[in-house]
Amino acid sequence: QVQLVESGGGSVQAGGSLRLSCAASGRTFSLYNMDWFRQVPGKGREFVAAITRSGGSTYYADSVKGRFTISRDDAKNTVYLQMVSLKPEDTAVYYCAADTQFPPRATLGIASWGQGTQVTVSS
Repeated sequence: QVQLVESGGGSVQAGGSLRLSCAASGRTFSLYNMDWFRQVPGKGREFVAAITRSGGSTYYADSVKGRFTISRDDAKNTVYLQMVSLKPEDTAVYYCAADTQFPPRATLGIASWGQGTQVTVSS
């Protein structure tokens, strides 16, 4: 099973940018579609973005479409989430996930989760 570690979170002002990274260990990274989810206290995890095993297709939540970009580098076993034009409502803990399905069916196909990285956007 693949182990995932996120990094790149932090605090930014509205309109700013961040790039999250998710490093995977193990040789099975390329076998998985990869997702980003986010969660705020008291709510369930919300889907943000997904990318296929090949990197050829992506899928986004309507709330981030046009502002966030997911990508992957299989040579580095890493998936990225580039976030621009950040809004206060983007504040959350962001999790990457290895997924057996695409597009994601909620969390039904998730094989592994990272530990999360905090993103805080101030107005």
